[in-house]
Formats: sequence, structure tokens, C-alpha cells
Amino acid sequence: MSGDSSRASLQKRTRPKHWYTTLWIQVLVGMIVGILLGQFDPHLADRMQPLGDAFIKAIRMLIGPIIFCTVVHGIARMMDVARVGRVAIKAIVYFEALTTIALIIGLAAVNVWRPGRGMNVNLAHLDTSAVQTYVAHSSSVTQFLTNIIPSTFVGAFTEGNVLQVLLISVLCAFALTQIGDRGRPVVDFIESATGMLFKIVDIVMWTAPIGAFGAIAFTVGRFGAGSLVSLGKLLGGFYVTCPIFIFGVLWPIAHWCGFSIFKLIRYIREELLIVLATTSSETVLPQLMGKLEDLGCDETIVGLVIPTGYSFNLDGTCLYLATAAIFLAQATNTPMTLWQQLGLLAVMLLSSKGAAGVTGAAFVVLAATIASTGTIPVASVALILGIHRLMSEGLTPTNVVGNAVATIVVAKWENGLDEDRLHSALDGRIQAVPRVVIQQT
Repeated sequence: MSGDSSRASLQKRTRPKHWYTTLWIQVLVGMIVGILLGQFDPHLADRMQPLGDAFIKAIRMLIGPIIFCTVVHGIARMMDVARVGRVAIKAIVYFEALTTIALIIGLAAVNVWRPGRGMNVNLAHLDTSAVQTYVAHSSSVTQFLTNIIPSTFVGAFTEGNVLQVLLISVLCAFALTQIGDRGRPVVDFIESATGMLFKIVDIVMWTAPIGAFGAIAFTVGRFGAGSLVSLGKLLGGFYVTCPIFIFGVLWPIAHWCGFSIFKLIRYIREELLIVLATTSSETVLPQLMGKLEDLGCDETIVGLVIPTGYSFNLDGTCLYLATAAIFLAQATNTPMTLWQQLGLLAVMLLSSKGAAGVTGAAFVVLAATIASTGTIPVASVALILGIHRLMSEGLTPTNVVGNAVATIVVAKWENGLDEDRLHSALDGRIQAVPRVVIQQT
């Protein structure tokens, strides 16, 4: 049996029989039940947090090995070190351009919307004790770059640092290409391990409805309608800014590359619902990599762009940083000239690279950025500490969509995209198959 026929038979066997067996429907139901529980029994809903945390931990434990196997197998199979360098350079150029645009849009929107105007916050009345923890854990750009190098080989995996794992993966892949045929058994083993890891992801993902229920129930129960009302103008403006970026920036890019952003969002709807509930884009990293490969993106490009994008292409996080920082200046009546705002934007362009796809990282970067500039009172960060998780429900889906688009763009740019398969998958004519290794005969 050929590889294509094996893949076709797998598609046929894995097609869901009933609509209610579809994962995104189950995740949506879990979210609705969680919202209802948070609304009517906040105390019980607050105790559901471990369900969401357990799901995040289950996915996070697989991220390091999956990135390692995907990157090593892709580069070692390609045997083209020069192409890897080209992909990395193109990805970084794209990331820098898009994150700069995101910061500018966030800056413009918050200046037009002016959600903090008239608040006249007296910092003496704020409880800033919780903020000190975030400021204390902030790091400079130099520390961030140095931290890319792990203390030990295994430490890169145990600490869960995506960029450290990516560095180890690239080094191992280059080493395997250098030793030639002697490294072939290792490459074959990694290929089999990749199939095993993605099958584990498939198993874990079926607990996503429970994780989504627990995470959203905790959010609604803990922060509820009170937080939405008290800072509703900030939240409303930010929730509008994110779609403006997706459909005002990413949609033209997608159209230029020949695919529909609406169809892509529909294709990754399961992942978007999960990050909406868990407020952590890291929870869908393995699944997103698999789906983009199924779309026809080259394995090596997916393995390089997605993990790197999770630190360097956080469009939603950039929108959040610009919006939140200027809001705090408005709320505390801190005057900021256009040049001061542009200077703050330049600092954010660097500091945003330290915001990994984990829950709460964007708030740490915000506190670090404000502390480093010295223009806006750092104590004012306490104003949005209570609603950060609610804002994360806007920024994390934006991050995921941005990285999905980036991968397809770089793949097309590098002639590593099967466009026929891309359109067939987005149109629903073929379905994603389980991440298994199909032997060619």
C-alpha cells in the first residue's frame, strides 16, 4: 500500500460519525457550562481551577520533546543547512514587521479610545504588594538572550523553555547532518518517537473539554461581571482592537498568499476555543504544529517557525502591551508626548520577545517594561492585575492566529507549501489525520 492510500484510509476511518463527537463542539459545551457555573455558583467555580491547570500541565510536558523531534527530524531529513538559515532569517524579518505593526495599532487605538481618561487614580490608594512579585521576576533583554542557552542539556526540557529546546534541537540536527549515514538510526528513531508523541497529544486533547470547563469556570467565578464593569471600557476597546488587527492586517496578508483567513480560523477553531478558555497559547502548540503540517506546510518550516514565533511573534501580546501601558498613563494622569510613546514602543518591541506563550507572562513583561522606562508609575500596574486574565482571552487567540498565518506565509515564501492540499483542507474536502508515521512502500 502506498503512503497516499494509507493516508486516505486513515482519513476515512477517523471521520467523526456524529456532530457531538467533534472536539470543538465538546470544548464549546465545556466553556458554556463553566460560564454558567461561574455565574450562578462562583465559590464552587473558583474551586475548578485545578482542572484547567492539570490540562495545561499535561500539554506542557509534551512540548519540549515534540519540538525536539520535529525540528531534528525535519532538518536532518532535509540535509540543507543553508535553507534552515534562510527560513530563520525570513521568519525573523516577518516577526519583527508584524509585531511592530501590532504595537502601532495598539498605540493608535488606545489614544483614540482613551479608556483611562477621567479615572484620576490616586496611587496612594492602590494595593501594590502583589505587583512587586511580577516586577521582581522581570528580566532585561540581555538576561533574556543569555537565558536562551540552557544550563544543562536536559535542563532545557525540564524547565520548559521553548527557545532553549529549539537551540538544542537545531544543534543536534546540524550534528546529525554532519555525521551522515552513521546518524541514520537516530533519525529513524526520532521519526518513530514523533509519531508516538503526537498520538499522546491526540489522547490528551480529548480531556480539553474538562480543562476548558475548569479554566473558564475559575475565570468567571473569580473575576466575574464586577471586573468587566469596573474596567469595561479598557476591556471593550482591547476586544475590538484584536479583531481589527486580525482582519485589518492578517486578512490582507492571507489574501495576498492566496488563502482565506476565515477558513483558517474555522480550521483551527478547536485550538482557539482552548486558548480562549485556558488563556495560554502553549496548550495548543503541539496540536497547531500537527494541523499546519496537515495543511501542506513543510515539516522543517513548521518546526522552526512555530516554536520561534511563540517568543518572537506574539501579535496579541504586543497589542496588550501598548494598550495597557498607555491606559495606565491616562488613568494616572501621566503626560506622554508622541516621542515618549514611540520610545515606549521601541522598548516594547524588545521586551515583548520575552513573553512566552504561558499564562501571565504578558503581565510580567508589562511590569518590566514600565519599570525600565520610568515614565509611568510602576505601581499603577496594580490597576489591571485583576483583569489581566480577562484581557488574555483576547490576546492569546490573536497570538495563535498570527503564528498560524506566519507559518503559511514563510512556507509559501520558501516554496515549502503544498497549495493544493492547503485549499483542500481549508475547504473541508479532506480532514486532518492522526499524527502517525506512515511507512512508504
